[in-house]
Amino acid sequence: MAISQGENLPDTRLLRIGAEGPEQVALAELTKGRKVVLFAVPGAYTPTCHSAHVPSFTRNADALKAKGVDEIICVSVNDPFVMKAWGEATGADAAGLALLADSDGSFTKAIGMDFDAPPAGLLGRSQRYAMLVEDGVVKVLHLEESPGVCEVSGGEAMLAEL
Repeated sequence: MAISQGENLPDTRLLRIGAEGPEQVALAELTKGRKVVLFAVPGAYTPTCHSAHVPSFTRNADALKAKGVDEIICVSVNDPFVMKAWGEATGADAAGLALLADSDGSFTKAIGMDFDAPPAGLLGRSQRYAMLVEDGVVKVLHLEESPGVCEVSGGEAMLAEL
């Protein structure tokens, strides 16, 4: 069953590339006492993710932060090397977004957002969504009905919610 508003995010670890290489990041630490927008994409460099979803948060990063958001995090079931390169390629890094890898899909499975799309070669991936998390609790959840669409889960929709 998928996570819903009012529930706590699971205490899990994601990956990013740090100064020494791959490093684990505790999601509980990133959200404790903070207001965080967390959005997920089916895959780095995939068409809608690359041309619509990440750019929508890059465009709206300053406005979201002006509304009290402490951090904007993008999660994908990819490895941390891909996420780092993708953040650089899209300008997400320069805009201050954190692109974190859910390499084994454990976070995605724990919140019930995993799906498969074999015709597209996507197995064990994340559904497309965006959530506002305050102190580890999901306050707003926008889930797309189709992984190829970025409407309710985009940066503009989250900004309008605030």
